[in-house]
Amino acid sequence: MPGGSTRPRDPSPAGWKGLLALLCLAISLMLWLNGLLASLDRPSVGDDLTRRQLELAVLAAPELPQPLGEALAGSDPEVTLQEHLLQEIERRQEAGQPAAADLLLERALLLRRQQDRRQGDALLEQVRARPDDDPHSSAAERQLALDLLAAPAALDPAAARPLLSPAEARARAAALGRGPLLEQLSCAALAGSPEPCGAAPAARRAARQLLVVNLLPALILLLGLGLLVRQLWLRWRQGPLPVAPLQGPLLSGVDVVLLVAGGFVVVGELLTPVLLTPLVQRGLLLLGLSGSLRDGVSVVALYLGLMAGPLVILTLMLRGLGSAPAGGWLQFRWVPLGVTARRAFVGFLMVLPLVSVVGWLQAQLWSDAGGSNPLLELVLKSQNLPALACFAFTAILLAPLFEETIFRGVLLPVAARELGGGWGVVVSAAVFAVAHLSLGELPALFVLGLGLGWLRLSSGRLGASVLMHALWNAMTFSNLVLLGS
Repeated sequence: MPGGSTRPRDPSPAGWKGLLALLCLAISLMLWLNGLLASLDRPSVGDDLTRRQLELAVLAAPELPQPLGEALAGSDPEVTLQEHLLQEIERRQEAGQPAAADLLLERALLLRRQQDRRQGDALLEQVRARPDDDPHSSAAERQLALDLLAAPAALDPAAARPLLSPAEARARAAALGRGPLLEQLSCAALAGSPEPCGAAPAARRAARQLLVVNLLPALILLLGLGLLVRQLWLRWRQGPLPVAPLQGPLLSGVDVVLLVAGGFVVVGELLTPVLLTPLVQRGLLLLGLSGSLRDGVSVVALYLGLMAGPLVILTLMLRGLGSAPAGGWLQFRWVPLGVTARRAFVGFLMVLPLVSVVGWLQAQLWSDAGGSNPLLELVLKSQNLPALACFAFTAILLAPLFEETIFRGVLLPVAARELGGGWGVVVSAAVFAVAHLSLGELPALFVLGLGLGWLRLSSGRLGASVLMHALWNAMTFSNLVLLGS
C-alpha cells in the first residue's frame, strides 16, 4: 500500500542464539579480565608454603645428619626463616595491612632465641597493643606477648626461670593453633626449656615430613623427565604418534560459546553464587556448623551449584543431537580401566617437568604475579579432618570430572573440528587456564591444559584426562596437607 511500511521479519532462532552467545561472551570476557586483575591483590599460597617449609627445616634441623640437613634445610634455616618473615611483614606494611600476630610472634621468639631481646620485645609489644577486636590477632596471642614481656631478662638464658609449669606451657602453646614451630618456640619460652615441650619428637616428625615433601616430588620429577625424554626420542626416531579418532558432540561454535560463556561463566560463576550463597549460609547456620567444617561443606555445596547449570545446558544440547554414537558423545571410555589409568599416570609424569620449568621461569621473570586459588589456602590452614575430606572431594573428584567434561569433552573436539587437532588443544588449554582467574597460575595452568589436551587427543579417552587431572590435584592437595599438618 502506498505510504505504508513493511513489517520487519522476526529474527530466526539461530539469530537469537548468536546474539545471546555474543552477549554471554562479552560478559565472560569482562568477568575474566576483572578476575585476573583482582588476582594481583590476592595473597599467594606460595608465600605460606615457603614459610611452612622453612619452619619444618628449623624444627627438623637437630634430627638431620649434616650432608642431608644442608641439602634439605640449608646451612642456617633459622636465618633464612627470619629473612622470609621480615620480608612478609614488610610486604604487608607496604600494602597498608597490619602483619598477622603469628608472624610477629614467631619472629620475636626467633630473635630472642638468638639473644636479640630488644628487637624481639619490640615485636611482642606490637602484638600486646592490638585491640581485643583486632581480626589479625587472637586473645591467646596477645596474652603470650604480655607474659613474655613481663618476664625478667636473664643474664644467662640457660638459667632462665620458667614462667609456667611444663603442663601449663604446653597447653598455652597448643591454644595458639598456629603451627608446630610457633607452638614449640612458645612452649620453650614459657617453660624455660625446650625439653618439657617434646622438642625431640617434634623434630623427628618434622624431619619425616621434610623428607616426604622434598624427596618424593624430586623422584617423581626425575621419573617424569626420563619418560618425557624417552617420548621425544621415540617421536624423533619413529615420527609423529598416531592420533586416535577424535569424537565429540556435533555442536557448533555458537553452541560451545553458549555452554562455556553462558553456562560455565554467566550461570555457574556469576548467577549461581549470588542465588545459592545465602541459601547455603542459612542451611549451615541451621545445622550449627562453624569454622573449617563450615568452609568445607560450603565449598562442596557451591561447587555442585556451579556444576549444575552448565551440565543441564550440556545435557539439553546433547539430547537435541539425537542418538549418541557408540561410546557416547564425550568418549569417556573408562574400560578397560587399567589402560585408562596407565595413560593418565604416564601423562601426569611427563607434564610435571614441563609445568615445573614454566613455574620456575615465571618466578625468575615475575616473582609477584598475584594470588592463587583461595581453596589452596583453606586446605593449607585447615586441621579439621571432615573439612579436609570436603576439600578433597571437591578438588580430586568434582573439579576434574566437571572441568574435563567442559574443556576436553566438548570444547577441544569442536575446536579441533574447525581448526585442527593441535589448535583444538591450544584453545582448550587457553580457556582452561584463563577460567581459573589467577595471573600467577596462568602459565602453569596453560601448560597443564596442553598436557591434558594432548592426552585426550592421543588416547581418544576423556576418562584418561579426568584421571590425570585428578592425579595432579591429588598431588597438590597432599603437599598442602603435609605442609599444613
